[in-house]
Amino acid sequence: MSELADFTVPQSVKDRIPPIARKPIEFDVYADLVDDQTKIQLYKDLLVPRLIEERMLLALRKGQISKWFSAWGQEAISVGATRAMQSDEWLLTMHRNLGVFTTRGVPLHTLFAQLMGKDTGFTRGRERSFHFGLKEFRIVGMISHVSANLPVADGIALANKLRKEGKATLAFTGEGATSEGDFHEALNIAASWELPVIIFIENNGWAISTPSHVQYKGYYFAERAKAYHIPGVTIDGNNVLAVYSTVKEWAKKLRETNSGPVVIEGITFRVRGHEEASGTKYVPRELIEYWQKRDPVVTYEKWLIEQGYLSEQQAHDIKAELKEQIEDALNKALKDPLPEPRSQKLFDVYAPTPKSVTEGVLPETDATVRELRYVDAIKEGLYIAMKRHPNLILMGQDIGEYGGVFKVTEGFVKEFGEDRVRNTPLCESGIVGTALGLSIAGCKAMVEMQFSDFVSYAFTQIANNLAKIYWRWGQNADVVIRMPTGAGVGAGPFHSQSTEGWFAHIPGLKIVYPSTPYDAKGLLLASFEDPNPVMFYEHKFLYRSIKGPVPEGFYTVPIGKAQLVTEGDDLTIITYGWGVHKATETVKSLNISADIIDMRTLLPYDKEAIAQSVKKTGKVLILYEDTLSYGVGAEWSAFISENLFEYLDAPIVRVASADIPVPFATSLEQVFLPWGRLKDAVKFLVEY
Repeated sequence: MSELADFTVPQSVKDRIPPIARKPIEFDVYADLVDDQTKIQLYKDLLVPRLIEERMLLALRKGQISKWFSAWGQEAISVGATRAMQSDEWLLTMHRNLGVFTTRGVPLHTLFAQLMGKDTGFTRGRERSFHFGLKEFRIVGMISHVSANLPVADGIALANKLRKEGKATLAFTGEGATSEGDFHEALNIAASWELPVIIFIENNGWAISTPSHVQYKGYYFAERAKAYHIPGVTIDGNNVLAVYSTVKEWAKKLRETNSGPVVIEGITFRVRGHEEASGTKYVPRELIEYWQKRDPVVTYEKWLIEQGYLSEQQAHDIKAELKEQIEDALNKALKDPLPEPRSQKLFDVYAPTPKSVTEGVLPETDATVRELRYVDAIKEGLYIAMKRHPNLILMGQDIGEYGGVFKVTEGFVKEFGEDRVRNTPLCESGIVGTALGLSIAGCKAMVEMQFSDFVSYAFTQIANNLAKIYWRWGQNADVVIRMPTGAGVGAGPFHSQSTEGWFAHIPGLKIVYPSTPYDAKGLLLASFEDPNPVMFYEHKFLYRSIKGPVPEGFYTVPIGKAQLVTEGDDLTIITYGWGVHKATETVKSLNISADIIDMRTLLPYDKEAIAQSVKKTGKVLILYEDTLSYGVGAEWSAFISENLFEYLDAPIVRVASADIPVPFATSLEQVFLPWGRLKDAVKFLVEY
């Protein structure tokens, strides 16, 4: 049959249809690859999401749900791929993968309660539609940044590979998301590390209203795989037997070889709007009509009946039974309560934290104490963490044989091997996403940002994936991100920024910033004990400029508790990092008495320590290296003004860096930094 034999559409519409879809669906080609029982099971699997969608569209019109992202016409991809994977292999989903949840056997009542925002839903009203995951079903739900889950799949696959589990991982994405950076970073990581991961592109023709031909020059997005020297396969995504057989074959190959990856593209079509409110006015009517003739549910049912695998009565009975199950589950969900707004459970953004983190662990009483540089204390803490946690994986640029640009991991490859100390491609976002995947798969992960400035590339992964995942669906992100930071070394505006303020606004993160070698080691070890994501800041100027007493062996400094460095009555100086040393020098040079509080943890911060000191001295100076406006010091100032105003005997004074980028020339950098303005500010407060 000619490819165009069945076409009754204008040439302009014909050109919009990929060649693989210019003919009827060829179920016969794959029939012998699928046993008869599975053929019927796939039919039932296809019906469930279609019948649910029929019912949900009615619920939407009645106002029982607020939004619906249609998968009508592309169910074969979710169903076929899910049925082909083993039940304990992870799947990472997108908007239109209802068929993944139903094929994995997720309870319909709870699923419907989730869609309605009910208290009985999986996220108890915190998240919408399919933006959640289920550990017991090995499903990682999407976030709205559509390619962000792909590096996470790499991390899960890496854990499988390192443990030699013989498992594959599959992540869905849309053709629009293949233009995103995380798609390319994920492919590059997976290819470079030969990870057993399947990236399945659902090419449904549209990214909201932007058609594929506007997004990409060519018909097939799987061709992008060629750039990474990995296989790319394009199949008819409306043929459930083709999807099932292809995924099953590649998953088997990946399991047996413990390698990969592969890109599979399913050509399909979204016959309804991006979401129901958007409609389909931007889609040529003839194009929708053409694809309706290739409906994956209708055509498969017809083929099964024609081939004798199924009778019309059996098909009718199966539908009736499924509709009854769906209606019962929906009616039950409709009666469920909405979440209680005052529930404290709304605020649990952190996973439960052990006492070794919240209270600290003292060094052994007979531990030898040495004078170590700040950088050496960090190295020792990292070494102990690697010994203590065999499932801890280190990742970063040049951290292998080179030892990192600051030599913190020098010698680690020889001690722990390349599997655990991993040089990475230059892709910060992809690596942070991979770290999250490792955590989901039961590992610990550390990512070293070569300079904290470069973390901007990974902002989505940190702010939207790591920080929110526990609050969203109870999956912790056991990830530490080491952040060499700060100015004072003549490194200019892209190697000297203070970035802690970028993240202090984000619930779910912890931000740690030690000022001494003792705290650097103890806080780093606490960070690895903490199951939550920790941004661990290390001031580059302090690396080799200061020394201090550091006990041998394991101990932790509690995260979330400040340190009173000196005690006095004249004023309170609240600071952290390099500011602790500058404050100490200034107070000593002026021969005044001051409480100097080293905050150590910037998120969550120690309000009690601040309050206790302010009530005593009545005068407050807040010192930080970051630029003045909107820095963490502004938050501390607001806290004091709102809660401790009656104890103040003078205005709160903030001393911080100028509101400009960090200059390169040291003469300009000295003016930019706050230290030259500190002495006058202290005098002002003392004399006020």
